[in-house]
Amino acid sequence: MRLARSGWLYAGGKTNSAVEGAPTVGQMFAEFLIPEVQIHPYPIVMIHGGNQTGSNYTGTPDGREGWAQYFARRGHAVYVVDTVARGRSPHWSDCHGAMAAARAGFAEKRFVAPERFKLWPQAERHTQFPGTGKPGDAAYEAFMASQVPSLADFAKQQELNREAGAALLDRIGPAILLTHSQGGALGWPIADARPHLVKAIVAVEPNGPPVKDVTMVGAPDWFEESDAIKPYGLTHVPLAYDPPLAPGETLSFVQQAQADGPGLMRGWLQAEPARKLANLMSIPVLVLMGEASYHAPYDHITVAYLRQAGVPTTFIRLADKGEHGNGHMLMIEKNSDAIAAIIAEWLATILPDTRGKTQR
Repeated sequence: MRLARSGWLYAGGKTNSAVEGAPTVGQMFAEFLIPEVQIHPYPIVMIHGGNQTGSNYTGTPDGREGWAQYFARRGHAVYVVDTVARGRSPHWSDCHGAMAAARAGFAEKRFVAPERFKLWPQAERHTQFPGTGKPGDAAYEAFMASQVPSLADFAKQQELNREAGAALLDRIGPAILLTHSQGGALGWPIADARPHLVKAIVAVEPNGPPVKDVTMVGAPDWFEESDAIKPYGLTHVPLAYDPPLAPGETLSFVQQAQADGPGLMRGWLQAEPARKLANLMSIPVLVLMGEASYHAPYDHITVAYLRQAGVPTTFIRLADKGEHGNGHMLMIEKNSDAIAAIIAEWLATILPDTRGKTQR
């Protein structure tokens, strides 16, 4: 891998003189790889998911290179972030608030070995996590060692990372956002704040489903829906809709009368006529979903919500591309390079490289 330079930076944040020591708070750490020959005009900013850090993208638990190296080797500049108050982005409890602990049992059921627990209809198809997926296995232990606490207040996470992510784009210029899981709910507000600097969004199983979260509980009911509502459909923080919401006005949502198919949940969309996501309508979006993930019952609803709101969205089910057995942690599973190639192929169709005739 031939790099022109590599290093790190901090974006955003400010001094808080009200806290002892006057620390800088709200900043986002970004590690970067800049290839010697940049074939692609826009860097990729990689945003991790919940209880994770940017290490998800810089290697795999079984010792292979990660997506950061994959794309850098192919001519993309890459920025891998640790979101605010996570990993190498310092957490100050007096400013950021309480943390929620990472849970080994949760990670086993959702990420490592869902086939053993069968909490959603597709879970038994999972085959792609490296190693045995059991305690004592080297890949299992490496993954569990990477889990970290997250800010307990998810709305606060979205607010802090919108500001820090916007500051990062202001510094590096137009870019592609690649988000995963919880990071999906951070990517939409960043793009909403800087639509002219976001050339595409690759949303790898983004936080969902829209409007109401769901817990996987196993057969026969499978899905237990939250009572809480995401007031902006995809997020807890404001997104620009057209027509705009008047002061005190809220979006109107309606649940599907029936699921779109077996093994799928009944989702929520906007009541018609749907408002448009004004700042995201010019940004091409890819939603990518694994066959065996807990997202398999509902990522199609996220796609429907985006399309209803006027966002040009491509939906790729990995199984339709011949990649079977994937759970939620697509970037670290055994076929991670094949999945990265699918992303690269989509990007090439919408953002031709420097040898192409057009650039956005």
